[in-house]
Amino acid sequence: MIKKYFSFFLFLCAWASNAQTPVSNQKEFSDERFPVFLNCQNLEGQDLKNCFYNEVQQFVYHNFKVPEKVQQNNYKGLVKVLFEVDIAGTFKVLYVNSNSEELIAETKRVFAGFPKIVPPTYAGNPTYSKFNINIDIPLQSPEQIAAAASAKKENINVNAGLTELDSIVYKRFDNPQFSSHLAIPFSHSYYAQFDGDINKVGSNNHTASKPYTYSEVEKYYNFQKVNASLMKNKSSWWGRKTWNENLAEIKGEGYWFALNFLFNVQGGISNPSKTDYTFVNTRALNFKGGLGNRLNFTTTFYESQGRFADYYNAYANSIKPSGGNPAIVPGIGIAKSYNSDAYDFPMADANISYNAAKFLDLQLGYGKNFIGDGYRSLFLSDGASPYPFFKIDANFWKIKYTVNYMWLKDVRPEVTVDKTYATKYMVNHYLSWNVSNRLNLGFFESVVWTNSNGRGFDANFVNPIVFYRAVEFSSSSKSGNALLGLSGKYKWNNKVNLYGQFLIDEFSTGDIFGGEKSWKNKLGYQFGAKYFNAFHVDNLLLQLEFNHVRPYVYSHSEPITNYGHNNQSLGHQWGGNFQELVLLGYYHKDRFYSNAKFTLGTRGLDFDTVDNKFNYGQNFYKDYDLNRPYDKGVEVGQGNKTSVFISEVQVGYLVNPATNLKFFGNFLYRNFDPTANTATVFKEQTTWFTLGFRSDVFNWYFDY
Repeated sequence: MIKKYFSFFLFLCAWASNAQTPVSNQKEFSDERFPVFLNCQNLEGQDLKNCFYNEVQQFVYHNFKVPEKVQQNNYKGLVKVLFEVDIAGTFKVLYVNSNSEELIAETKRVFAGFPKIVPPTYAGNPTYSKFNINIDIPLQSPEQIAAAASAKKENINVNAGLTELDSIVYKRFDNPQFSSHLAIPFSHSYYAQFDGDINKVGSNNHTASKPYTYSEVEKYYNFQKVNASLMKNKSSWWGRKTWNENLAEIKGEGYWFALNFLFNVQGGISNPSKTDYTFVNTRALNFKGGLGNRLNFTTTFYESQGRFADYYNAYANSIKPSGGNPAIVPGIGIAKSYNSDAYDFPMADANISYNAAKFLDLQLGYGKNFIGDGYRSLFLSDGASPYPFFKIDANFWKIKYTVNYMWLKDVRPEVTVDKTYATKYMVNHYLSWNVSNRLNLGFFESVVWTNSNGRGFDANFVNPIVFYRAVEFSSSSKSGNALLGLSGKYKWNNKVNLYGQFLIDEFSTGDIFGGEKSWKNKLGYQFGAKYFNAFHVDNLLLQLEFNHVRPYVYSHSEPITNYGHNNQSLGHQWGGNFQELVLLGYYHKDRFYSNAKFTLGTRGLDFDTVDNKFNYGQNFYKDYDLNRPYDKGVEVGQGNKTSVFISEVQVGYLVNPATNLKFFGNFLYRNFDPTANTATVFKEQTTWFTLGFRSDVFNWYFDY
């Protein structure tokens, strides 16, 4: 029974993936041409289509032998056949819908006997096309079928049904998402493929606010051409769906849809390890589409189970929520126990984008955002769990202005009431200005507040062009948390870009410039460089980045208004009190790729022992006014100074570009060396090797 329904589901997907309408209802398109039988030469348009179907019906009528068993049972009904004509002009049956195994076998026998014909063409090039016909049992000749259709059409009956469904027109699916306002899934590895193209000297685009939309990037990077170059020569349905296409895809007059299964199935071994192996088993369903030229959407649901290297499991456990669940998987969400030594962690994301005007895009989403040109972001990173947001993008002249309204959660026991997590809110805006052909400046501002006194989503912050720091102060300087930032990018040439960020968290001018290293100097900065097509090697991107964040950055006197969500940082994933140097490399050729990352860092962690309960400024979920050891002389690395070295190398092969499904092998080495070992912070060296398949549609960070 399961096999039967699964086959029927595949039939529906195959039918939808390139649906064709009957001859009397399908419109003509100048770039498409039907297959050509010998008797149909010199015909075009509707005449060619009519001739094609007539030849198919004639061949079936003269070659189909109704099985004796079917005749004895006086069977009457329809055999529905989905078939294709491939680029060689060969007929192939994709699916036969019938309750009779004998009729199915006879249908396949007849279609195997079709002669090769001139294949269908698209834009003058041979292609494959799908068609469907109904075979009447008992058999009817094409003349009888035509006569019956004509009589039915002329028969005026007040109870007759409409033909609107039969009149729906389907077009060839030509990857319309590549020119849409749909967000491009944000993966560092994927974005590296077109990073150089969108960073040419003189281009008037803006690269900090991510994810990009396809319409933003297509002006500089030809998605269609690149995708076509990756296509494998597969003519069978299974071959195309495995290697080239969406599982199901439909395009009609002014709309398109695509349906895909996504996977992350991997296994690995790590050392040290409390278990025999690590694994991730993710199954996901993604549905995306477009309605008209302005409205696009995508939604994905993930169901996952997994177990990781010990250090990652320990970190996930350390940020667990109230309520009994054992962990929060970083970047994913709350996890429950699975088989006592693993996690079950569902996730969902969704995005509806609307192009309100030539210069204005609106997005309503549940997901993540990123602001910056680096691997890390000090302003807004994608390392935390997904959250609801509403985003406005205005792009005009030399400016792109982004406003993001976000709904966040604090899941600590201290703020959980009646088993309900506390709600907090964030609004940030980012103005990107192309000062010249080479120089870009960005101005960032963000404010966080909570639902104190039933405040809810404060209308004071709804205005997208108001200065939030002033509004936050007038509302109550202690009930909100404001951050300011300045970013810059300089295009040295078409191969080298320099970038940076400077973050100020609740600044105090006197303390910042006082020279006494006050704890109030809550600053962070980033410097980086990208080298495209490095050393004259095409598609090789090298990146060097330095991040420095002082103690107590992202924290607040009221921890609920810190710069966090679900016990994770919305800025740099390490929180405060650290510095790091990151070297990254990305390379791809055809479907093969390799990535490498090396991180060297210093972190100042808390001891959290009976003798030392001081807050040294790393944990932004602590009140910075309590247990602060120093007011002056505060430096990065204070506390339990810890050296961190992480190297990660991944090589793989792109299985299907439609879902960015990759077969990969990944090796990670981590050396974590604190000054003093405690119950939660201790010296550890980890090696972790994984092998598997993954649809690379979001960044998943393991460099903690």
